[in-house]
Amino acid sequence: MWMGGYFTFLVECTPKACTVLLRGPSKDIFNEIYRYLADAMSVARNVVFNLRLAPGGGATEMAISVGLQAKAKSIAGADNALFRAVADAFEVIPRTLVQNCGGNAMRVLTELRAKHVAGENTWGLDGNSGRNVGMKEYWSASVKIQTFKTAIEAARMFIRVDDVVEAIRKEREQMQPMPEEMENK
Repeated sequence: MWMGGYFTFLVECTPKACTVLLRGPSKDIFNEIYRYLADAMSVARNVVFNLRLAPGGGATEMAISVGLQAKAKSIAGADNALFRAVADAFEVIPRTLVQNCGGNAMRVLTELRAKHVAGENTWGLDGNSGRNVGMKEYWSASVKIQTFKTAIEAARMFIRVDDVVEAIRKEREQMQPMPEEMENK
């Protein structure tokens, strides 16, 4: 419902900075308006600095997963398992989307994977029906890239913490006498 209002458009002007005046009937509503504007400005900044877009609906994640699976086939040894594990982790996003829509995750993911293997990388999941569709919703690529970097860095930190805990546990086990040695004394 539109409540009316006044708009001012400044044309034929190339300022290097501008001021936005915000008002609201209460402090809470003003804060909401401020957050919305800040989010919109961040999106605009991301699009200006990086014009690339990435398809939504799990399409980007499935494309990365399929690419990593293909790369894993060309690598031998422990690195092969690493590539497959990361590829499986990227498939969690489309799987979660299907499950949240009440769809058959196994069937839908198999169809989606087949589309991506065939090179149709913009296919993703419709959030309402849980079916595979050619995505018409896009994300800023810089946001997606940062999300992936953050997720991988968090996983690396968990692995490091686990290695430290394991090393401490082994060190303590080596320092404590074995129960057999205690009985012989």
